[in-house]
Amino acid sequence: MRILYLDLDTLRPDHLGCYGYHRNTSPNIDRLAAEGLRCENYYCSDAPCLPSRAALFMGRFGMHTGVVNHGGTPADPRLEGATRGFRQARDSASWMDVLREAGFHTVSISPYAERHSAWWFYRGFSEMVNPGKGGLERADEVAPLALDWIERNGQDDNWFLQVNFWDPHTPYRTPLEYGNPFEDEPIEDWITEEKIKRDWESYGPHSAQDVAETGPNDTERWPRLPHDIRTLADYRRWIDGYDTGIRYMDDHIGEILELLEQQGVLDDTVVIVSSDHGENQGELNVYGDHATADHITNRVPLIVRWPGLPGGRVDRGLHYNLDLPVTLSDMLGARVPTKWDGQSFAETLRSGTEAGRESLVVSQCAWSCQRAVRWGRWILIRTYHDGLKAFPEVMLFEVDEDPHELNDLASARPELVQEGLAILEKWQADMMATSDSDADPMWTVIREGGPFHTRGLLHAYAERLRSSGRDAAAERLLAKHAESAWQDRNRP
Repeated sequence: MRILYLDLDTLRPDHLGCYGYHRNTSPNIDRLAAEGLRCENYYCSDAPCLPSRAALFMGRFGMHTGVVNHGGTPADPRLEGATRGFRQARDSASWMDVLREAGFHTVSISPYAERHSAWWFYRGFSEMVNPGKGGLERADEVAPLALDWIERNGQDDNWFLQVNFWDPHTPYRTPLEYGNPFEDEPIEDWITEEKIKRDWESYGPHSAQDVAETGPNDTERWPRLPHDIRTLADYRRWIDGYDTGIRYMDDHIGEILELLEQQGVLDDTVVIVSSDHGENQGELNVYGDHATADHITNRVPLIVRWPGLPGGRVDRGLHYNLDLPVTLSDMLGARVPTKWDGQSFAETLRSGTEAGRESLVVSQCAWSCQRAVRWGRWILIRTYHDGLKAFPEVMLFEVDEDPHELNDLASARPELVQEGLAILEKWQADMMATSDSDADPMWTVIREGGPFHTRGLLHAYAERLRSSGRDAAAERLLAKHAESAWQDRNRP
């Protein structure tokens, strides 16, 4: 058995053709979906990058690993302390350790561990290849490493190869000579001049007027990014950059699939396509970032092409990303560590029988502190720390009818708000009851200074708001956080 795991950073599923997108961004990924199983409601348990892969590769919620932020104490797994043996207990419970125990040669081509100082990520990998640019690698720099490895080892049996592409992540660095494949294609009609105007007058990091990653001197360095989002023309340039990054990455995925086919092993290789998180592209006034615990940031694609199983199937059950290691172990007859939090959907792969969960609770603690409940047609988002954004305490959206979260129904449907909050309360209680720690890591984030990316920036951001004529927003933020002394701390 051979397994290729295409780990595609910052890829939201609704910008792929196989998920219904109108632009031809993903012909090679679409081919895999046509030959395999496509999951409609697959969510990372903890966003964004660092917490998401921690949950996936450790098989546990951030509430259990302690990894929920991009800095501070909750950016590292909890120490085992006095109970630590010669090796940490978590070593034998890593996803890759389980696969290696089952006879697989495990290989990672990714800068992830270095980018986030997440050295635990290497547990269980037999080989690690670091492209060396900390997530700024283009597909033309990552794919050759994968192609070289497959040239030398592809015909061997029992390997697992993770290939980590970063092209959909800002700052959209596809070479200009590649052009814009979507220059003559329309953007989606949910984004309007009226919405952009409202967003422009509001506030928050990565909002329309405060788009990060670009500044006065960055336009030459990142020419595919506008400095801000004032008009539909700006938005079009922005989303063209995102979609072009997807297409550029997909071209190089095609090269990998072609080489496997040339070697005569593609039909004997499990191919998995997924991501660490999605990307808000105007939803909740967040542009080009993964700053929320909403349907857009936490929903990710999952496509599994398994040799010998029928293709073209769609699974609409609710799943976490941490359900994937359990499912793969189930399919392979491998060990499932007792402390894994995942729930297998192997039966869905084998027979099409849905095996999803009744509800999900997903989290964000790096840009804001939010937890969201996804159940039925709904998602409820509870904000504990706004990350200097204009988020109300509770939001409610109907996912199917309003996937871009334009109409907050919290005030109109109080009975659903109470239902969602009850699910959240029970989940939090269950997580704490099964935790090795008596601390909820989200509250550790707040007490250590708040979400990493906005920590200590209250007054600097208030001055930016004043300088751009948004005095009322500045006063609102200062009044809201007047009691929060930690907001004045400088980032370590």
